[in-house]
Parts: sequence; structure tokens; C-alpha cells
Amino acid sequence: MAAAAAQGDGGEAPLYKDASAPVEARVRDLLSRMTLREKVAQMAQIERTVASPRGLAELGAGSVLNGGGSAPLERASPVDWAAMVDGMQRLALTSRLGVPILYSTDAVHGNSNVYGATIFPHNVGLGASRDAELVRKIGEATALEVRATGINWAFAPCVCRNPRWGRCYESYSEDPEIVRSLTTLVTGLQGQPPADHPHGYPFLASARENVLGCAKHFVGDGGTENGVNEGNTICSYEDLEGIHMLPYPDCIAQGVATVMASYSKWNGVPLHASRYLLTDVLKGKLGFKGFVVSDWEAVDRLCEPQQPRGSDYRNCLAQSINAGVDMIMIPFRFDKYFDDFVSSVEAGEIPMSRIDDAVERILRVKFISGVFEHPFSDPSLLDLVGCKEHRLLAREAVRKSLVLLKNGKTETEPFLPLVKNAKRILVAGIHADNIGYQCGGWTIAWSGGSGKITVGTSILEAIKESLGAQTEVVYEEFPAEATVETGEFSYAVVVVGEVPYVEGSGDRTDLSVPFDGSTLITRVASKIPTLVIVISGRPLQIDPQVLEKIDALVAAWLPGSEGMGITDCLFGDHDFVGTLPVTWYKSVDQLPMNAGDADYDPLFPVGYGLRMFSK
Repeated sequence: MAAAAAQGDGGEAPLYKDASAPVEARVRDLLSRMTLREKVAQMAQIERTVASPRGLAELGAGSVLNGGGSAPLERASPVDWAAMVDGMQRLALTSRLGVPILYSTDAVHGNSNVYGATIFPHNVGLGASRDAELVRKIGEATALEVRATGINWAFAPCVCRNPRWGRCYESYSEDPEIVRSLTTLVTGLQGQPPADHPHGYPFLASARENVLGCAKHFVGDGGTENGVNEGNTICSYEDLEGIHMLPYPDCIAQGVATVMASYSKWNGVPLHASRYLLTDVLKGKLGFKGFVVSDWEAVDRLCEPQQPRGSDYRNCLAQSINAGVDMIMIPFRFDKYFDDFVSSVEAGEIPMSRIDDAVERILRVKFISGVFEHPFSDPSLLDLVGCKEHRLLAREAVRKSLVLLKNGKTETEPFLPLVKNAKRILVAGIHADNIGYQCGGWTIAWSGGSGKITVGTSILEAIKESLGAQTEVVYEEFPAEATVETGEFSYAVVVVGEVPYVEGSGDRTDLSVPFDGSTLITRVASKIPTLVIVISGRPLQIDPQVLEKIDALVAAWLPGSEGMGITDCLFGDHDFVGTLPVTWYKSVDQLPMNAGDADYDPLFPVGYGLRMFSK
């Protein structure tokens, strides 16, 4: 049946199968052959656990994704991932028209769902680096590690204006100009478009080495009232455009293939129902010609506060589609989506012109992606997952992301770099030997984890590797008073910070150092010269008396798998170059507070960062 349907009227191969034909001609040809049900299926993105033979081969779903932490098996290898995705692709290719799927994953800081992949610093750390070329290279490395697993589409940033928001670490900076400068990630993922590439048209340089990118979340997700995840951004259009929307034209100019709509609202209107912002602004004014994908279960959430969630799914689905969402991340209720969508069309609630526009955009991206010609994984890329070259790049990113906030109790007596040949040192804090904590959320599991969750080097391991054999390293998570009092240590390294979190689970009004970190710091620093390293996705509240007691303070953000990048700077092999991408406030009572505010009075301002050596 599939073979017969894929033939032209005279038995020849249809135009859409011809790789040499113009993309738009292929789009028109394939669109003209599709039934309503096939178009509706192309607009569906389903989770891998419901990607059944019926869903892929019979109904012809357009896309599959894995939710955070959803994997083929525990500690699945790149080979396991590639086999799973290739199996789904084979099913899709047996559908009536043989349209391949796009498979997407949250590659937020590397291909971070895959055990053994290189885990780069989260975006807030990359924002501290201010290094656009570094970010582009990270995009290239991430694309290769994603491609190796058969995946061709990566969701990967935001403008955070309030650190109480649980997604601040996914943003490069509170300053939209810094975010703009680091949209080079798009070119890293997708490749460099030629100078004459049409504005707004999706682009992919190589079906072997690049992946489709996704700019998210459109728009204003980082500016919600009180920093509430999925909340309401209350501002004028001028502020929305001048702050939150500012990086999107840069992404669109680089040919970004997809844009994800935000869960949040703008002045009370959900983005997933805003025809003005999705269609008139994004697709019209900004000229975006790729496709808009919804966020996870966003249509269900649009129906709230109705009981139960999604009880008026059909109406909410129509609202989203008519507003300009082209692909719905369902992700589980494929049959419900399918039946309600077809019923809405038959009832005249969704015009065919809107469906044809959406499917045209999806097919355009599929054709430019090369997935029709190269639907399967490339085994020759497998050795690149977690390879030495990529880990060295991640190590470079870690050291460039570090921000030195204090170095010595006086300007004339710097504490760093640390002495390598010390006789005895103390390392303290639960974060010192915890790969999961230093990677943060979106790592192996959706919300991250604790301990040796993937391959990497902890801070404690890096310290031991960097010191001479004659140095005794004593590690206690929470040192006993006797240890501190009688240990005769040359110095102490105390590593404190947040536990991993994602999205709304990270929304906090109390931003003090967790695990009673201030008490731990004070106990150690009262007796031993102390360096404090903060592992966090945002600035934490450092009380004045704590700051006064310690000798040095380093913001390490969420550095990922390569702890040696931290010790590269601590022991003076490299200088600190990072500067704050976000405001380090004195008290949460000041929030929100951003550079340029009339009453701007931070502990450390945006752009602050010390050097150990020359300026």
C-alpha cells in the first residue's frame, strides 16, 4: 500500500521523493497528496512510549520526542538510543506516503539524556563566559552527540529577569543583549547559512553533522510576575519586544527551524492562544517560516482551571491551532488529539487553510533537514559521544564560566590561586563529590539526580588530581567540630549550593544557601582560611557576615561533567575570565532587580568578576 501510494500517476516516483527538486515544489506535491487525517497526524508530536506501530505506520505521526528522563532502558547507551529511533523511523517509512518522523530531545546542555554524553555548563554559566565562539562550538559538539543517537531535532534559551524563577539557569543572562550575542548556539547546532540565505527560512547545513534547533519559549517566559513558572508577564508590547523578544530575530536570521511557544501568559493571554504574537508578530513581522511547536501538554494546560485538566480539549486544541501553533506536543493522548482535531475541522472550527499552512511549514523543515534522504542514524558518529575532544571543550567552558567574586580579605593579600603543595587541606560540602548536583536539572533524569549519575569528574576528584602527591586531602560533607578545630589545615574548600530542579519545582522565594550552607561555611571559615564555591543555577543569598568571614568566593553555576575546569582556575593554571550574567542581589526582598533599574543596589552587579592576575 505504501509503495503504491508513493508512485506518481504514471508509475514514476513522485516529485516529493526527488532530492534534486526545489524544496517548495516538494512541499506542494506532498501536501497535495495528503488526506485530512494524514495532515492532522503530521501536526502531532507524541512521546516515545506511545510511538506504536499504529501511531507511526498507520496514522503517520509527524514527530516523536522523549520526555526528560524517558529512555529506552536504564543507562541506555548511544547504540540503544540509535536502535530505538531507527526502529521508529522504519515504521514511519511504511506509512502510506512514507513520510519520516522528526525525533526531538531536550539537549539543554549537551545530549544530556544519554548516559556518558558530554555535559556542558548550563546556559547561565555560558552567559558568564560572554564567549560567542565557545557557545557555537558547544552547539557543534552537541549536534554531533545528538546525531550519533539518531536524533535530528534538539530543544535547546530564555531571558531571566527574576532569579526566583526555576528556569533561570536555562537563560544566558538577564541582559537581552548578552542573550543575543550567544544565539550563535543556533549556528553551532544547524550550521552556518550562506550569505544569501532567505530571511526567516529554516536551514540545516548537514543531515549527518547538524540537528534542527529550537528557539524557546516564545515569548516572555522569564519575565513573569514574582518569577512564577508558567505565570503571567505583565508589561507593554514595547518592553516585551525590547527585552524578551530581542534574541528571536537573531535566531531567525540564522535560519532557526523551529520555535516553541511558552506556557506563560502575556497580560493574561496564554501564549498558546495568542494569534497576535504567534501569527501576526512571529510569523508576520519577524518573518519566521519554520514551524511553531507547542510545549509539553500545553493544550491541556490551556484548559485550566477547568476540571479536570483538558476537559475541554477540543476547544483548547482549536484555540492553539488557530492562534498559530503548527505542531502539538501532545504527548500521550494521541487518539484523543486525533479524534478531537478531525471533529473540529469537520465542524468548521479549524479552517483547512490553517491546517495546510501548518503542514506546509512542517514539511518544509523536514525537506530542508534531509530526513527523507537520510532517515537513519550514522554508526560512524557513535564514538563522538563523550569523546575526549568534547570533554576538553566542556572543560574550557567550565573555566570560562567561573566568576571570582572575592579574592582575599584585603586587596593587597589575594587568597587565590591555591597552593598545590600544601601539607593538608579540608574539602567540605555535599556538592564537592556529586556529579548529579554539579550537572543540575535536565541531566539523565528530567529533574537531574544525586551522585554518580553519569560519567564525569567531581570537584573533589579534580582537586585530588590537581594537587601534589604529598598533599593529604580530608573530605567530610559536614565536618565535625573536632576536625575543624584540630585539623591543622593549610586551607579549606567548601562547596555548597542547590539540589537539581527543573521548571516549577525550582521556583523559590527563599534563596538562602540550602543544607544550612551558611552555618557550614561559618563553622569552617571561623577556624580555617576558606574558599567557598557555589554550585547553583542562580545567585543565592550570601549574608554580609558570611561574606566577611571567607577568604575567597567563586560562582561556578552548574558546571556539568568536567570538574577539572574548576581546578584549572583554582590552582592558577588559568585565570578567571567570567563576569556575572545576572545581578547578585543582597536580599531576596530586592527582587526583581535588574541592571539599569533606578534603585539598582546589588551585592555584585552584572558584569562583575575579578581576576587573579592582570586585568
